[in-house]
Amino acid sequence: MNGFIQVFAERQDVLWEKVWEHLQISIIALVIATLISVPLGLLLTRKLNIAEPVIGVTAVLQTIPSLAVLAFLIPFFGIGETPAIIALAAYGLLPILRNTYTGIKEVDPALKEAATGMGMSSFRRLSRVELPLAMPVIMAGIRTSMVLIVGTTTIAALIGAGGLGDLILLGLDRGGDANLILLGAIPAALLAIVLDLILRLFERTSAKSGFRSLVSLLVIAALIAVGPLLFSSKSQNDLVLGAKLGSEPAILINMYKLLIEEETDLQVGLKPNLGKTDLVFSALEEGSIDIYPEFTGTAIVSLMGEQAQSNKEQEVYQQAAQGMSEQYDMAYLEPMQFNNTYAVATTEELAGQYGLESIGDLKQVEDQITAGFTLEFNDRQDGYQGMKEVYDLDLGEVRTMDPGLRQGAISNGEVDIIDAYATAGYMVDLNLKVLEDPENLFPPYQGAPLMRQETLDQYPEIEDALNQLGGKITGDQMREMNYEVDFEDRSPETVAREYLVEEGLIEE
Repeated sequence: MNGFIQVFAERQDVLWEKVWEHLQISIIALVIATLISVPLGLLLTRKLNIAEPVIGVTAVLQTIPSLAVLAFLIPFFGIGETPAIIALAAYGLLPILRNTYTGIKEVDPALKEAATGMGMSSFRRLSRVELPLAMPVIMAGIRTSMVLIVGTTTIAALIGAGGLGDLILLGLDRGGDANLILLGAIPAALLAIVLDLILRLFERTSAKSGFRSLVSLLVIAALIAVGPLLFSSKSQNDLVLGAKLGSEPAILINMYKLLIEEETDLQVGLKPNLGKTDLVFSALEEGSIDIYPEFTGTAIVSLMGEQAQSNKEQEVYQQAAQGMSEQYDMAYLEPMQFNNTYAVATTEELAGQYGLESIGDLKQVEDQITAGFTLEFNDRQDGYQGMKEVYDLDLGEVRTMDPGLRQGAISNGEVDIIDAYATAGYMVDLNLKVLEDPENLFPPYQGAPLMRQETLDQYPEIEDALNQLGGKITGDQMREMNYEVDFEDRSPETVAREYLVEEGLIEE
């Protein structure tokens, strides 16, 4: 408990900012869902032959995994709030639509007949009789939708939309830091409870005020969500730098930002923790981000769909740079020195118990050990799929998990081996043993700035600024910087600045 209080005290400013972002995204999505669902539900009560198919479509939307919806929307709307709001609004349609339709349909038929007998038209009967009586049911649907949206909004952090999911992702990336995860999860739950209570009040008053209560709710919600945006004075960035999940990409984009702003007149914005390779690359192609650090081995295997033709770092870089240019019209600047290659790691105790020195040694105990691999590593040819072919392995049990959970799993004894990155901070913290790769399954993974060629053509000055990192940052230096961010809770910006100052690349 003391640890949580300390984390809360240290991150109060960030917490309130994330709460506000979460609230804005959720309310905008709810308003859109309501404006679509209520009129559509009313229309369906007059078009009964299409009512069930339409409601069924909204039900199907809720069955699609939220992350899949977000990934699908990125090529069309980029990253950030827009695709998140669209996805959340789609998830919120069903409860409101179904309750609107049901509420109108369940109005006492005798009242409908009486209204018709008084000469009311269909529209007048709807607005004067049916809608006021159905409002409590409609408001109940809006309440349900609100709770659903607030809970799902946490996943929007994966595409740079912000919100309390940022804190949860940070906690997962820090090896399952319970305090950080709770710092994001508890306010999200409280926010859902508070909004549910507020909407419950509107639901109760709607029985008397009818349609006016819904109009009032939408107006208030719109003012809360959109009002601050009207008075926002954020400066426009010339470049936006993105990064995958993790401390290392966050440190690197902060270095890029500092170097670009030191050497040029450009203003740079940052979008860290955007997710895995495919999602970040899609954002680069679409134009939501302009630059991100990519590893040479990943570019060849995951983006180009090839295998590395060499195990020499310079030749691998040349293959990646040429391939990215030819296939995607991308510019790949000079790589840094450190090689953050994949590795298979285990504890010193387990290695000693079974005499494990290389990946091939796992063959003798493949039925006795449990592996904890990321989804990406488990599916990659330069990952577990390649291990099965090159080393003739078929591990008895493989558990796939988020990258941030691996170190906790091996530390707690839940798994025996994990896929790791050579420069990860937890390698130092947990004193893990890296199994040798004598067959050179894992190609070199040197980080380098990747961007669209049009970006480099528009801002040619960034090439000299970023190439100052070419050949710099050793594996030990990168590992130590990652350790400082992940385990000493230092900010990526501070760690990046200190390195650049020490190297004489920027002034203090």
